[in-house]
Amino acid sequence: MEEKNKPMVSETPSTQAPLRQIVKDVFFQPRVLVVDDEERIQKACQRLLIEEGCEVDVAGNGIQGLKMIEERHYDIVLLDLMMPGMSGLDVLSDLKSRHPDTVVIIITGYATLEHSIETMKKGAFDFLSKPFDPQELRKVIAKAVEFIRTLQDITTEKSRMRVMINTLRDGVLTTDHQKRVALANPACLKMLGCHKRSVIGRLVSDVIDEPTVLGMIDKAIAQPKEMFSEITEEICIPAEKGTDDLIIGVRCIPFRDRLNRNLGTVTVFHDITALKKEDQLKSDFVSMVAHEIKSPLNSVLMQLNVVLDGLAGEVTEKQRDILTRSSAKIKSLTELASELLDLAKIESGLINQEREELNLEVLIKDHVSLYRGKADEKSIHLIRRPAEKDHFIMGNRMNMEEVLSNLISNAIRYTPAGGKIEVWADETSDCTMVHVADTGFGIPADSLENIFERFYRVKNEKTRFINGTGLGLAIVKSIVESHHGTIHVESVVDQGTQFTICLPKTSYKI
Repeated sequence: MEEKNKPMVSETPSTQAPLRQIVKDVFFQPRVLVVDDEERIQKACQRLLIEEGCEVDVAGNGIQGLKMIEERHYDIVLLDLMMPGMSGLDVLSDLKSRHPDTVVIIITGYATLEHSIETMKKGAFDFLSKPFDPQELRKVIAKAVEFIRTLQDITTEKSRMRVMINTLRDGVLTTDHQKRVALANPACLKMLGCHKRSVIGRLVSDVIDEPTVLGMIDKAIAQPKEMFSEITEEICIPAEKGTDDLIIGVRCIPFRDRLNRNLGTVTVFHDITALKKEDQLKSDFVSMVAHEIKSPLNSVLMQLNVVLDGLAGEVTEKQRDILTRSSAKIKSLTELASELLDLAKIESGLINQEREELNLEVLIKDHVSLYRGKADEKSIHLIRRPAEKDHFIMGNRMNMEEVLSNLISNAIRYTPAGGKIEVWADETSDCTMVHVADTGFGIPADSLENIFERFYRVKNEKTRFINGTGLGLAIVKSIVESHHGTIHVESVVDQGTQFTICLPKTSYKI
């Protein structure tokens, strides 16, 4: 190898770091085999690569090299093309058939375009022409080590993902765009009663026979580019002898690339049998209470309205004041019964929350317009802060509308005349945020950690006359958490309050 009179090869970002540093950074010591019939080349390569931190062996011909490869694994093989006994091309073919993950770098003094093409077709990683200088060798070995590290990282990540998915209690099924199974964990196969040993690569219709699930996968794959929504269903799997029926919540969504092309689907199965039974008991109880409370309360409310309208005789101002306050309290009780029912359904997690891509800017604009009249009645300036771009989330439309309604109506109730309320959305690198800020009464510091509790209300001289059930923020928190988000509050007494909702950027594209 001659170092003088050789042009320097231009540095690329992947090879700017010295070979010694690259070898030091990887989690293994690269094992290199030099197969060349020239002793000068063997010793020069061995000396240089050992200095750079590699473990190096040498072989004088192809037969000896293959024998050494049978005895131990080599990460990198430097292979001469022209050798006596067995050519480098024959060694390359044999080597790649046995060890396809070994990186082979061809070294030869008879470099031609035909040789380069032929060796690359047979699986060579790179090509060095003799004579080559030490810097060229360092660069090509550095590229090879980084390539091996990348393959190891991919393999490790795939292994980690496989272990994680296989240990999940929820079922996971992924398909490609041809509806062939790409992944199906044991929990999924057990839930769907599939006893086949090998399902990867088979049509999903050959693996499962549940028509609802097959229909969901068809719908997800058929979604056009401009549409991106999650399909949700509940299915019942008939029980085997001596067991109860399984009730499974199923969610299916398309998986897309950066050009928005459907690559396949991801379907998640969650066993909700026990929760469904518990929810049924809770719903029956709440429905009974709601019915038993709301019916007589509505009757009383109607009678009070009859009296207030003067249909039962003249009403004095004092009587009107008492009856009006009584009517307001009864309305609060009926609202409480309704909100308890809503909260029970949300916290059960069993609402059929079909999710779709929602434009937060449109939702905020609609709700600001909806509540502007109510704000104007109190001389409150309600505005939507404009955004530079639209912000999208995957969410249930009805739920997210309820979140905005609760936060904006709360802000109006707790902001005095002449105040200001702003609503806007923005984003960080990992989440999309919704903000509702007001210049209202504010929340004392000792109450901030309690405001999301059910029935908790901040009561002081300024707020004690404001009606409410104390369930609105509890409902908001439950909805946000069901969307895997968080809600935060910042407040200063007599200056105002700001609620911030952080929702994960749920991207299903690559």
